[in-house]
Amino acid sequence: MVFEFKLPDVGEGIHEAEVLAIKIKEGDSVKEYQPIFDVETDKAVVEITSPVSGVVEKILVNVGEMAKVGNVMITFNTSGAAPKQGRAEKEEYGTQQQKASTSSTATGAGKATKEAGAGSAVGAGSNGRANAAVAEAPKNLSGPVPAAPATRRLAREMGVDLRLVKGSGPAGRVLKEDIRAFAEGVPASVRSNASAAPAAPTPSTHRHAPARSGAAAGGAAAQKESTESLKREPLTVSPVELPDFSKFGPVERVPLRSLRRRIAINMTQSWTHVPHVAHFDQIDITDLEHYRAKHEKSVAQKGGKLTLTVLTLKAIVSALKKYPQFNSSLDESTSEIVYKRYYNVGVAVATERGLIVPVIKDVDQKSIVDISIELADIAQKTRDGKIELDKLQGGTFTITNIGAIGGTGMMPMVNYPEVGIFGMAKSRLTPVVRDGEIVVRNILNVTLSFDHRVADGAEAALFVRHVSECLEDPFKLLLEV
Repeated sequence: MVFEFKLPDVGEGIHEAEVLAIKIKEGDSVKEYQPIFDVETDKAVVEITSPVSGVVEKILVNVGEMAKVGNVMITFNTSGAAPKQGRAEKEEYGTQQQKASTSSTATGAGKATKEAGAGSAVGAGSNGRANAAVAEAPKNLSGPVPAAPATRRLAREMGVDLRLVKGSGPAGRVLKEDIRAFAEGVPASVRSNASAAPAAPTPSTHRHAPARSGAAAGGAAAQKESTESLKREPLTVSPVELPDFSKFGPVERVPLRSLRRRIAINMTQSWTHVPHVAHFDQIDITDLEHYRAKHEKSVAQKGGKLTLTVLTLKAIVSALKKYPQFNSSLDESTSEIVYKRYYNVGVAVATERGLIVPVIKDVDQKSIVDISIELADIAQKTRDGKIELDKLQGGTFTITNIGAIGGTGMMPMVNYPEVGIFGMAKSRLTPVVRDGEIVVRNILNVTLSFDHRVADGAEAALFVRHVSECLEDPFKLLLEV
């Protein structure tokens, strides 16, 4: 039987991925969950594992190509016998692929973000996950159990058979919470609605192709489809044709790939759709810095890092609750404003590969210590290239802080389809006038860039003033959080 493996939908808004490495070659026998590809997709390096056991029949992608979601990347012969025809040709082709794979360096493996045959996008903040429950062993199970490799690893460590667990994630995907609930023996009475549903085959983008004698012809058609869809599309609808720079001196052309390409696409989309307006202000954080320095050691003992960004996250959420237009998105197709009743704040992190924005979920429901621990963790994972894809999704607002680098100010671009982004520069000791006297205070320059279609300048000024009041008066910040 021929099994066609397609690039799964590994996250919200992700339509393509660059193939960084191919870890198998044609004619190889592979086992279920064995790593077969490294791809980079929307700011994360993802290791894709095999959803089945079988023999690699045809590899339809090359290192460096852009594969789109739904493209057939590889076909397997799951009958257990290696293909008899064209073996020498396949071995030679596989060797070339292996060499190309060796020369391509994968910068970190976001293993917790991988899809192993799951066809649904990773959910952002789905409700009821804590109620994931134990399920009876599925009957006549066909195909792999949809679960991320990190979830599979947890199942192995806890000695849990994935086939006995009912998934509560999107499309029946098994989550870490499901594994823990199973291991703890959660009773059926507390199962989530999704878990209580009768066992059924899990939807997936990966389908066993029906047995047919024309498998080779089908593979050729799939290869043609894959090749055509791998052509790079222009970043804009009407790209500008550049002059011939080589007439003036030596030039070098480097493909705009992976993260840099994604940033270019996102920035073009943001600038095209959002009428950007920026509001600037200054915040006196002298007292706040005093208390932050006083308590940062105790927070560090708990595994966190008490930074100004952590405290600003809480102040921002307080402002978002008071001015919900900044926690929304404009639906251009229906002319509606979508107000989000949850508070997931993205924090821009500078990495060697570019700017990445992991998201702190449900900031309003977490303590300052909890946020400090989580932010330190995801920031390090982001810099290491190991951030999970679900931590890059579901943001409602963004904070960017260039203070560690320097600069007196900036005008950040809105992280579309969000409505606002809060920029922080480096705080400086500055002489200011207080009660008719010149005193030295620690002043932070800030900027709020926002979508003028959804919010006005006066609302932006009030939003920033609320954030300022929270940060200037630590007791007010305590009352607000």
